[in-house]
Amino acid sequence: MLRHKMPNSLLASRNRRRRSKSKSKRQKLIENQREPQCQETALTEEEEQEEEDEGNGFKLKTSAKHGVQPLGNLYFVNKGAVNVRNTGLGNLHVLTDELVLEILALLDAAHLGVLSTVTKSFYVFANHEPLWRNLVLEELKGDFLFAGSWKATYVAASHPKFQSSGESVLKIRDFYSDYLFQSWLCANLEMKREWLERDNITRVRGLSVEDFITNFEEPNKPVLLEGCLDDWGAVKKWSKEYLSDVAGDVEFAVGPVEMKLENYFKYSDGVTEERPLYLFDPKFAEKVPVLDSEYEAPVYFREDLFSVLGNERPDYRWIIIGPSGSGSSFHIDPNSTSAWNAVITGSKKWVLFPPDVVPPGVHPSPDGAEVACPVSIMEWFMNFYGDTRSWKKRPVECVCKAGEVMFVPNGWWHLVINLEESIAITQNYVSRRNLLNVLEFLKKPNAKELVSGTNDRENLHDKFNEAIEEAYPGTIQELEKKAEEKRIAEEQKVTFWDAATDSKSGAFKFSF
Repeated sequence: MLRHKMPNSLLASRNRRRRSKSKSKRQKLIENQREPQCQETALTEEEEQEEEDEGNGFKLKTSAKHGVQPLGNLYFVNKGAVNVRNTGLGNLHVLTDELVLEILALLDAAHLGVLSTVTKSFYVFANHEPLWRNLVLEELKGDFLFAGSWKATYVAASHPKFQSSGESVLKIRDFYSDYLFQSWLCANLEMKREWLERDNITRVRGLSVEDFITNFEEPNKPVLLEGCLDDWGAVKKWSKEYLSDVAGDVEFAVGPVEMKLENYFKYSDGVTEERPLYLFDPKFAEKVPVLDSEYEAPVYFREDLFSVLGNERPDYRWIIIGPSGSGSSFHIDPNSTSAWNAVITGSKKWVLFPPDVVPPGVHPSPDGAEVACPVSIMEWFMNFYGDTRSWKKRPVECVCKAGEVMFVPNGWWHLVINLEESIAITQNYVSRRNLLNVLEFLKKPNAKELVSGTNDRENLHDKFNEAIEEAYPGTIQELEKKAEEKRIAEEQKVTFWDAATDSKSGAFKFSF
């Protein structure tokens, strides 16, 4: 029987990684795969109920769809069992699950359907949901109505005359796979209490702009701002019903496709998957002008120097909508900008690391153009969150609730996961405190790979520099002078070891 007490049985899955461009605020939502089949072996109701039990602190939403079990169960629970995964794959059993799924991703829907009838093992692999998700998004784009699963969605859209009373899901005995099990587990696992307990961010209310600059923006420290959305019409109006009324037939950016908002809500209401599609649209204000009129930047973020570029400025604001479990894995905001994120409905768990601390499990390329990280946010919490307990530099964490605003300083790594269905607005901005950082970032040799949100990546630095000089003459030179003075002052500071060492008294000096 499936047991959920297995840090050891998940070790083989710790290496699940995805590479993503760090330059884009919208994360590419390309998944790998999974789902059900076969005729002879369905688990009994008693066994299925046993699978739904909590184990070792993990609270699950449902039982494994096809009866897939972690590989550790084969060795420690069901000793002597034969892994159907291997016998059903034949000579292909030597391939990793990831490679099998990559091969299957080359097939069209018809061939996947035929393959699923060959063996129990191929039934499980060929019904892996992300395979069908990719088919839907590649062939149907955003023109679909979610039907409870991605396979059912594909069939309903591609073969509307096909009458189905519901998808038949078969449970397969003795199928063991860490990769497929963890994919299911991450989709169905609820956030553990210990992942939500730490709240070590500074919270402020009624802060003056001057104090915000002095205490948070200049020292580049995150802060949670309370009470600065009280006058927003969005806070009072932006429910799902209201947004459906004013923009239900408008198409928004959702992962790699454009979807009508009303169709996205149908999807988000019925989906349970490892990485739910996230509505993340930079053109929402142009598409639905009334939404633009129902919010404004909080007073702390009114200076936005990228505005000197007018229509040529990079993408800078987004409406964000997603179900529980959706969010953004670790990334640094684009173009070395700072950001604010205002929660209108719902709540979000934030984990932030300062620029000099790379989060565990995250591996940026030397030039910063790509980031290798766990496949999903939940996988990071399962496999890496606990590592931070022993770190001297622990992450800054909090739960940001409706009506609150998170300030994200430039260069900070951050992960965000929705704890419930949430609607938010976020904007990236450049102030005088961050202007030199942005200009330096835009003129990097590999700016073509790093800069995002604009079609003219290579020339953005020159355009921005010239526009600032024209709008605010002498500002750049003044900031450079202050930065140099600060650097010299820092170098002249007496260090602890220098102060503790007095050569005249015969003390010795340390050398590292």
